[in-house]
Amino acid sequence: MNGETHDRILLEGMIFHGRHGTLAAERELGQPFVVDVELSLDLRPAGLSDDLTKTVDYGEVHGLAKQVVEGEPVGLTETVAERIANATLEEHPLVEAVRVKVKKPNVRLGDTVLDGSAVEILRRRP
Repeated sequence: MNGETHDRILLEGMIFHGRHGTLAAERELGQPFVVDVELSLDLRPAGLSDDLTKTVDYGEVHGLAKQVVEGEPVGLTETVAERIANATLEEHPLVEAVRVKVKKPNVRLGDTVLDGSAVEILRRRP
């Protein structure tokens, strides 16, 4: 994430059940979504003070991702990622940028089954 601090908080492999997709079966049955979130922010104040209020509580970011994935169904994985990124930036003013990856495991394309498909976005605070 060029232009920002090099400090990062990484939340990897969060698995939630969602009903997103353009196919009827995806909406009816749902499927697992694997979410990774990378937060870019200055971690020095928290590291020097051992004060949770000077960083981002991982549990809150996990909760935001869970709320989006398990919430209102949408057609595109891109929309899921965008909503997670926007919610994170809105709720956490210390975050300079957020990278969100949303993966759908075991995606079928015709006769082929992929390990998965994923969307990854990077959003910076204006």
